[in-house]
Amino acid sequence: MIFLYKCQPNLIKPDKSLKAILEFICSQSHKLTNCGIYYARQIYFKTGKIIKKFDLINEYKNNKHYQVLHSQAAQQTLLSVFESFKSFKALNSKYRKGELQEQPRLPKYRKPPGLAAISYPKQALKLVEGQIQIPLGTTINRWFNLKNFLLPISSNLNFDDIKELRIVPRNRCFYVEFVYQTSETQKQQVSPDRCLGIDTGIGNWLTCVSNVGTSFIIDGRHLKSVNQFYNKQIANIKQNKYQGFWSKRLAAITEKRNRRMRDAVNKAARLVIDHCLKQGIGTLVFGWNKGQRQEVNLGTKTNQTFVQIPTAKVKNRISQLCEQYGIEFVETEESYTSKASFLDHDFLPKYGDAARSWGFPPGVTAEPRSGEKPVTWKESGKRVKRGLYRTANNFYVNADANAAANILRKVKATLGLNLDGVYRGALTTPLRVRFWAASESPCL
Repeated sequence: MIFLYKCQPNLIKPDKSLKAILEFICSQSHKLTNCGIYYARQIYFKTGKIIKKFDLINEYKNNKHYQVLHSQAAQQTLLSVFESFKSFKALNSKYRKGELQEQPRLPKYRKPPGLAAISYPKQALKLVEGQIQIPLGTTINRWFNLKNFLLPISSNLNFDDIKELRIVPRNRCFYVEFVYQTSETQKQQVSPDRCLGIDTGIGNWLTCVSNVGTSFIIDGRHLKSVNQFYNKQIANIKQNKYQGFWSKRLAAITEKRNRRMRDAVNKAARLVIDHCLKQGIGTLVFGWNKGQRQEVNLGTKTNQTFVQIPTAKVKNRISQLCEQYGIEFVETEESYTSKASFLDHDFLPKYGDAARSWGFPPGVTAEPRSGEKPVTWKESGKRVKRGLYRTANNFYVNADANAAANILRKVKATLGLNLDGVYRGALTTPLRVRFWAASESPCL
């Protein structure tokens, strides 16, 4: 049996007493985290080694920040510090082998004053009258005569399935995250021969084309508008004399924007997965160029919009749902998919140095200077204007749908896909889905 762990965040709306408790324990977690980072950094500087798993717990048992918290919560806080240094060690090893481009850095201190997340394992929790009882520890009980506090449990969760509870402070708000376990993956009747290609953008956030004759576009103009308005508010606030000061207003508008982004990610991913399940699609190909956001140079305004739209998060969310429903998720580079014509079967080279080692057709060599593409390569069609692509036979198709179809061609030979079902009608008139419109219920 396959087990999956999921996380459900819920916003806490505390009263004054509960808010004071949450601020206190999160501030102590913040200070204990910095203590652990200090000790781990000093050990690394003096010995060149990473601390062992229980070194921090043994070192800080008598620390006042450790003793103030519940013992299991304090241990989880220090173990998270160990995990961060363990990750640094693994990344540093990859960097030395040449498998990583940028050199990793040691975990840095958290800026004081601040609040940090705090975790409680299942052993520390109890269910009392439909609410979860969270212990505070003997020291707080001695100081303030408080043994525990209560938080409501979500109606869709079973207490027996909960494995961990986390309290996460974010922009002057508090979230409770329930980490729970599901028994098995929800396998569906899907076929690996049916595939869906996804091309990413800004106005057309996700353009999807399948080999079963369907195509649709998840509209991203609402996200673009939300980001533009958020940046405008930030710019207006920073013009006053309190420039650089983090205020309640800044926290409120930032948290509102972040919630909208998370909601958009979940809705977009669900639309894609529901379409795959309805059409029996068992292979999903996502076009993605690693490092594209770091190297993008599309102008100041476009860069701001392109970088702030959470496309990487929606990719990861789609990947998680694919694993849950038994759909194969494939990530591939998307170089020249927008230039090449799918209907004319244009050759698809790879970008940069990767093109040199790629198997070019006989008589075609890589360009000596840049190595971006073969010297004789030229696309058959042309993108005549925004959103419109003209093929060699003067057929007009959607430019992003053409790119999504070419993404499928990138992995056609590797996965053994049959793309005969991708016809001109699907590339010409893809369905546009506006997931933020409450009155609209798209049928994909």
